[in-house]
Amino acid sequence: MITKINSEPEIYQFHIPLPNNPLKNLNCYVVKTENGNLLVDTGFNQTECFAALTMSLRELNIDMNETTLFLTHLHLDHIGLVDKIRSEKTRVLMGAEDYDYFGQMLTGNIWDEFGKRFFEEGFPLKSVHDQEEIKQAIAHTPQKLFDITPIRDGESFFIGNYEFECVLTPGHTPGNTCLYLKNEKIMFSGDHILFDITPSIIFWPNVRNSLKDYLTSLEKLKTYDICLALPGHRSNKIDVYERIEQLKKHHLKRVETIYNIVKMKKNQNAYQIASQLEWFMRGKSWSQFPNQQKVFAVGETISHLDYLFECNRINKFIMDGVFVYHA
Repeated sequence: MITKINSEPEIYQFHIPLPNNPLKNLNCYVVKTENGNLLVDTGFNQTECFAALTMSLRELNIDMNETTLFLTHLHLDHIGLVDKIRSEKTRVLMGAEDYDYFGQMLTGNIWDEFGKRFFEEGFPLKSVHDQEEIKQAIAHTPQKLFDITPIRDGESFFIGNYEFECVLTPGHTPGNTCLYLKNEKIMFSGDHILFDITPSIIFWPNVRNSLKDYLTSLEKLKTYDICLALPGHRSNKIDVYERIEQLKKHHLKRVETIYNIVKMKKNQNAYQIASQLEWFMRGKSWSQFPNQQKVFAVGETISHLDYLFECNRINKFIMDGVFVYHA
């Protein structure tokens, strides 16, 4: 179903299904003007996603020859269909930092660095090897580095007479970028601000402190005059500034919970610490968690441990080849 959410300019929202993914859908946005259009994000490189996207664009009478495609960040549910949906004349915009990082994921050793860090943080060796299922996700993304026009923080571009400002908000990914429709005070927040679920903030290889980056980015968005925020998933039923405070409170509360776990018992690794936290998994115990969900849980635990370590509140050292923590 296509929903019109703004008249000047015309902005439409529709859902792209995300098969076998707990997020269920991606919010895809189209800004339609007499002098060009804007498409925000795409969905996985999967048949179901492509069918839903092309059907909605056809219903809106969108010609990709006259459309700019903006990619908020490197996650596969946002960039997967870029090569299938673009035409030869489509301008593709993406934050320079995430584009460079995605290139490293395709051509470098980022995936190996992820596996190495998980092992060093106590993930059972067999489970680390099982993370080939993570690499299977590559099947849902572009198979080669696609061409873009890289954009940087504060740069603007126009769709028709409407000016959009790019806002670098690292944290969820190293180069996550929101998009601000300046005069209309509308913020396309991607996954930086979600309203009824909490964005995942995991560690990233070669990023020192992703949680600090995220909290700083939340503060940055508070400096913008936002009348409407359009998230990458689910709905947006509360005030954006109130939601920013909720997200900050959530992560800082988790920081304190992890600190207390570390303080209570020395020499625990991140995998052990993650098993003691509350995760939204419909009442399942840690032992019942699917392996892939444990990956995200431990990845987020590591980012919070990195935050505590960088604040000099905890120490870490290697014991039997694994990092352990104490306060």
